[in-house]
Amino acid sequence: MYPISNTGSSYWNSNSPPDDGEYWGANDESSVPGWDQIETDKNIADYFAGLYGFEETGERSNPPFSTQVALSHSGTGCEAVRDGLVDIGNSSGPITAELDISEEERDENYVDHVVGRDGQPVFVSQEVYDSGVEQLTGEEIRGIYQGEISNWSEVGGPDQEIYVVGRAEGSGTDTTFRMNMLGDAEAEMDVDTRRGQNQQVQQVLQDNDNAIGYMALAFSGSGIQAIAIDFDGTVYEPDPDAENTIFDAEYPLNRDLHMYTRITDDTPDGTDKREAAFLNMFLTEFGQQLFVEDQNYITLPTADLEAEKEKLPDQE
Repeated sequence: MYPISNTGSSYWNSNSPPDDGEYWGANDESSVPGWDQIETDKNIADYFAGLYGFEETGERSNPPFSTQVALSHSGTGCEAVRDGLVDIGNSSGPITAELDISEEERDENYVDHVVGRDGQPVFVSQEVYDSGVEQLTGEEIRGIYQGEISNWSEVGGPDQEIYVVGRAEGSGTDTTFRMNMLGDAEAEMDVDTRRGQNQQVQQVLQDNDNAIGYMALAFSGSGIQAIAIDFDGTVYEPDPDAENTIFDAEYPLNRDLHMYTRITDDTPDGTDKREAAFLNMFLTEFGQQLFVEDQNYITLPTADLEAEKEKLPDQE
């Protein structure tokens, strides 16, 4: 979730003019995604904030209001929006699981703005992949994470102990992996180490020749490989051009990416105009291309985008 919101925040705070080649692109349809929906001579943040009545500044790096995104994990984001410490709480896991609340409590206190999806992959060290472990079944992965399978030779790999890596408890990546792979957000896991950030999981897999781990696809890199996973006879591959891919909505580890706002006495509808101006930017073709797809996440279909926009206050 962080790459999406942080990239959007960078664009917003740049408040670049339409002819800027780095953030905004040239002022024509061929270089700006969704330009036919925008067609403006305003700076980026001036345009999106102006839709909600904010006065434009016309100045680069001086948006109508600034945004700041902090890197943490989903549990922290949900707790921060609950406690009024932030305006928007980012989470790659559902707030019901992160805060241990009911769906009724969620609906009474928060608005769930989904801005993209992530086909959460499973990675192995490059050496493991090169030795022949290019695909595992869902049951084999469950067995590894529940301590029932401990050697790569048991799943067609080398005679080597499996080094099992997990995300920190409270991270959305960990919560959704447990829910979708192990069947319960509180399921027990037998891991050798846990890491707080996706980048740290990536580093552990790069530093070890016998590791397995799960993280967001956006954090894939050299020295590790995403594997195909067979769920009940359907093999989902980490290749977007495959017949069945982890980018498909049907992929069992597919998850929504959330930006939560809080329902309060001052904002009974849950989202004020500052929050709406920023969120709306992600729900355009422009935002979906640059902040979601270009960060290796999955864009929302048109019907879902329209449904998300309905959660925002009316534009002026």
